[in-house]
Amino acid sequence: MHKHAHEVDYNENPFIVIWEVTRACQLKCVHCRADAQPLPDPRELTYEEGLRLIDEIYEMNNPMLVFTGGDCMMREDLFNLAEYAIKKGMRVSITPSATPNVTKEKMKKAKEIGLTRWAFSLDGPTADIHDRFRGTPGSFDLTIENIRYLNELHMPLQVNTVISRYNYNHLEQMAKLVGDLNAVMWYIFLLVPTGRGQMNDCITPAEHEEVFRWLYELSKTAPYDIKTTAAQHYRRVVIQQKMREKQIEAGDIRYEHAMTTDRASIIDGLKRAPKGVNDGNGFVFVSHTGDVMPSGLLPIVCGNVREQPLARIYRESEVMKQLRQPDLYKGKCGICEFRYVCGGSRARAYAVTGDYMESEPFCVYVPLGMRKEKNRTVFA
Repeated sequence: MHKHAHEVDYNENPFIVIWEVTRACQLKCVHCRADAQPLPDPRELTYEEGLRLIDEIYEMNNPMLVFTGGDCMMREDLFNLAEYAIKKGMRVSITPSATPNVTKEKMKKAKEIGLTRWAFSLDGPTADIHDRFRGTPGSFDLTIENIRYLNELHMPLQVNTVISRYNYNHLEQMAKLVGDLNAVMWYIFLLVPTGRGQMNDCITPAEHEEVFRWLYELSKTAPYDIKTTAAQHYRRVVIQQKMREKQIEAGDIRYEHAMTTDRASIIDGLKRAPKGVNDGNGFVFVSHTGDVMPSGLLPIVCGNVREQPLARIYRESEVMKQLRQPDLYKGKCGICEFRYVCGGSRARAYAVTGDYMESEPFCVYVPLGMRKEKNRTVFA
């Protein structure tokens, strides 16, 4: 018997599992976490190992399962694996790259087996911006063509966008395009400088804040849901904006335990996980060779599913356990009154400082505790 989502205990089970079914990919995206390669790795999990992994994931309170890559379409048994999971009653989505591997036949097959959502990446409102980011001419046109066909099939579309220097000044156009393409979800990623992603491709902390405020306003009128990754502080911005609008009282979230994350999902209305998901905290990543990490953007190997069950690694790894304790975060994140709903991107903290427990380096917010301390120092 599986619990309802609002009863999820992230110490026990994740809300979402990402399985990188292959590293193979024909694109050369500038931000690629995976440093994808043209051919499949011979050490990839086999079909039988994949089925066993799906069984293990299902037993962890049946979280959402996302097949990713590289390009998951480069894996020949992808639909067999997906169908196996769907028949067990799992919610499965895929994030293929926009390459000639995505055919009308494959989209039809995906619909037939019951995939809940198909995610395509669009990183700019024009071919010029998107193709430069993706490192592949023609990628934009191919993606739009694929999306149009997906619409004809009436399959739910999710558009994934990495916000970076490349497209920061074109977000209004992007938002309109996502609506025009009939997406049900706009999934925003804030660039983490790992893999091919570079520090100077990131937007500044102040620009992060501007983007979050803009997204919040957009969320009131957009015909699609907005979800964020590596942007945990968006939850804080949403709550602050709702406080300014007097939709919630400041007392609701003034101090730590008054703001458990279950309460946050009621407040922010973001139609997502009932508790804030963070690297290793409601979120877990399995690599093409079975390595288990807190997320693909926080590449610390905590175990391997060939050697230990996924549940044991997720529940017992010291790294994972640390990540689930916001009180242990360092710097301002550790004393921030929003640490239970936000917690900052642990992946970005790691990428910038080398310490996954450090403060989110791209957050401008000064916690109440630090402001009080500063005032005491001024008046002492």
